[in-house]
Amino acid sequence: MVQERTLPTFNATTTQITKEEGLRLYEDMTLGRLFEDKCAEMYYRGKMFGFVHLYNGQEAVSTGVIQAMRPGEDFVASTYRDHVHALSAGVPAKEVMAELFGKATGCSKGRGGSMHMFSAKHRLLGGYAFVAEGIPVAAGAAFQSKYRREVLKDETADQVTACFFGDGAANNGQFFETLNMAALWKLPIIFVVENNKWAIGMAHERATSQPEIYKKASVFNMVGVEVDGMDVLAVHTVAQEAVARARKGEGPTLIEALTYRFRGHSLADPDELRSKDEKEFWFSRDPIKKLGAYLVEQNLADEDELKAIERKIQDVIDDAVKFAESSPEPNPSELYRFVFAEDE
Repeated sequence: MVQERTLPTFNATTTQITKEEGLRLYEDMTLGRLFEDKCAEMYYRGKMFGFVHLYNGQEAVSTGVIQAMRPGEDFVASTYRDHVHALSAGVPAKEVMAELFGKATGCSKGRGGSMHMFSAKHRLLGGYAFVAEGIPVAAGAAFQSKYRREVLKDETADQVTACFFGDGAANNGQFFETLNMAALWKLPIIFVVENNKWAIGMAHERATSQPEIYKKASVFNMVGVEVDGMDVLAVHTVAQEAVARARKGEGPTLIEALTYRFRGHSLADPDELRSKDEKEFWFSRDPIKKLGAYLVEQNLADEDELKAIERKIQDVIDDAVKFAESSPEPNPSELYRFVFAEDE
């Protein structure tokens, strides 16, 4: 087993969280987890096709960052592991499930599948199949916010963009070029590296000359933060600070969230490269169980309330499957529709 990085400590007693906020974070993470579990079931039953990359284990990153923003107003750029980012951004579970089923009612009209979730309404800029492809797109969204505010004098244009990508993407050219431009132009953007230790089957420590990605922010005179990506309160706290900086015009932040995916790279991956000891170390740090225990300890919730949320979410997901199964296939006559922006 590779020596684990020392995880940053976070003292939860230093953060003030209300019962409402705590339950909202718990519900959002539970939605992501149970949705992905249902995806695995549907994939193995032959209801989904192609590559399906699940997010189990990383929920604290999506929830912690996106719930610190203004869902529906601020922008989110995802990766090929995008279902849960879409859900946190407010895309209804039934539209995400229908997209995975390739149905016309999906958020990308059945044309995107697992890796290309998109929703203009929810400011989800898309999932991207190519590693690091979403980074410059996110910078473009951040640039237009800044341009509208500073050049067009639109006082309402204070939107922030969150750009998610994995540790593997931090070795790609788009990462370095875009961080340089974002720093020069002080763009209102948060770069979120979801470092789950593995780029498909390549261990992060073997693939990069400086494994501590957050330190690369210093090269661009940018704030760089390392955070425990299995602790939603820790992620939420650093995200709130980064969002506030961006909204005030103080420029971008690079957040490296140390996290772990509980399943293989995709549902087609036998996951034989990662050691049993490594998996068990991270399984014991399940972010949903951690938050649930904290809420109970702090008398912000009891076990019955948490179980009621789980039942409520399970009903949402069951309805999403029924919706997806009963939805129509895309009409072949519309094969070329949405290639260009003719629909306004």
